[in-house]
Amino acid sequence: MSYTFYPGCSLDGTAKDFHRSTLAVAAKLGLELPEIEDWICCGSTAAHSSDPLLADALPAQNLRAAGGRTVAVACASCYSRLKMANHHIAGDPSVRAEVARVVGEDYDGLTPVRHLLEILGQDMQREVAAAIRRPLAGLRVACYYGCLLSRPPEVTQFDDAENPTLMDKLLETAGATPVDWPHKTECCGASFSISDSSIVLELSERILSMAQAAQVDCIVTACPLCQLNLDMRQEDVEVKYGRRYDLPVFYFTQLLGLAMGCSASELSLGSLVVEPKVLLESKGLSMAGARA
Repeated sequence: MSYTFYPGCSLDGTAKDFHRSTLAVAAKLGLELPEIEDWICCGSTAAHSSDPLLADALPAQNLRAAGGRTVAVACASCYSRLKMANHHIAGDPSVRAEVARVVGEDYDGLTPVRHLLEILGQDMQREVAAAIRRPLAGLRVACYYGCLLSRPPEVTQFDDAENPTLMDKLLETAGATPVDWPHKTECCGASFSISDSSIVLELSERILSMAQAAQVDCIVTACPLCQLNLDMRQEDVEVKYGRRYDLPVFYFTQLLGLAMGCSASELSLGSLVVEPKVLLESKGLSMAGARA
């Protein structure tokens, strides 16, 4: 199976661990993910908050370059921006014309965009199940989707907007125990981590507290911004609110890869700020014992 892959800036920079673990899982599944040639930034937060035309033109340039092939995306923010651009361009002839003027060629807004969770959870369920070598037995996980994957539902059309379950089902297939909890689509503050970290600390504290109340071992996400805020900022949250969480925050591809027998280095598990070694070893999932 093959999809044209759009990694985006985060996976090429601050979220290289997400990129590496995505490719490791894809290799185990025989999933081909050739990158869009000469891809550029999708605009993410900066463009859509300052220039609506640029916010559509940047994703359109990437989608047009895909040549009509389905585009696979791992970053939730990139997924949101590409889907939103398609929605605007396909639904408004004037937007389509303006984007064509900026890009230099016409783009119809019809190139399919799918998140990696959709591909693995809907198209490759059997392949995922067959690839499990080291089930994540006894690992209680809080699947955290964040606010971008499923909203607005009329645009992303990703699972259930209020109670998505694709990640839960994937990790259940991998042997983990997804726990039902109420904050799976709450916002963590996203890019305010840079401009106003106090917002991130407040919102992330709510998520971490609710995950802890659900008695989970870890949090699992599909968004570089969510992972950064809940992992890197966790110590700051603990200091501000005087509460200890000690909850490792994994990308879903890292746990899937671990269950498939990928090595810790392939999955970049050493990049996590909240150390996962003690937790994994307590579940019989020694990082040193994982083999490709």
